Amino acid sequence: MGRLDGKVCVITGAGGGMGREAAILFTQEGAHVCAADVNQAAAEESAALCSGEAFAHAVDVADEDQVVAMMRTTAERFGGIDVLYNNAGIMPADDGSVLDTSAEAWQRVQDVNAKSVFFCCKHGIPYLQRRGSGSVINVASFVALVGAATSQISYTASKGAVLSLTRELAVQFAREGIRVNALCPGPVETPLLLRLFADDPAALERRRVHWPMGRLAKPREVVNGALFLASDESSYVTGATFLVDGGLTAAYLTPE
Repeated sequence: MGRLDGKVCVITGAGGGMGREAAILFTQEGAHVCAADVNQAAAEESAALCSGEAFAHAVDVADEDQVVAMMRTTAERFGGIDVLYNNAGIMPADDGSVLDTSAEAWQRVQDVNAKSVFFCCKHGIPYLQRRGSGSVINVASFVALVGAATSQISYTASKGAVLSLTRELAVQFAREGIRVNALCPGPVETPLLLRLFADDPAALERRRVHWPMGRLAKPREVVNGALFLASDESSYVTGATFLVDGGLTAAYLTPE
């Protein structure tokens, strides 16, 4: 038996990175998956890599009507929804210091990283209520817990918002059997981050010294945490800040 047998999961940002890994792993564990992404072709590629039932769905998670349609389509296809894995996010190059970031850049990040989680919870949780239980996994970040001198101010603020929203919803829906947790990855080997460090090796070295394990996480290492939160194994876990950061937020001084 799989750890997610029969569960219906909506995964946003499933066109690559951790979202793709989640779609692949969740179907291996018996889930039916909506692999949603703003890039239809990437979503279709992810769905094709899945070993179980999965379908691709194009969605702009910052558009409320599109989020409503995504939830409805998934429920109609599979008979309901059990897990919301709100993973979609952006970290654009023009999101930097508070002194330099434009209002437009700030808002674009907030729309994709924070408002989308609001939309997905607003329009996804009612389907979990119909099931009488469920799991919501909101992807925040270790940056919601620490400060950085090299800032992406809107990204950091958006992940702090996700963390606070998660706690609020966890308390609100706990007695309905709906668990809401924040998954907080440390730096991960995603295409976006690898491109950033390839273009600026000094930026990689400046950060690596602060990583207790001395390396980036593999996407599967983070998704394994999401699998636990999606499964019934975490039945008494809600409102948690679930860190998968290689000890980064615990570190004061790292090994030489």
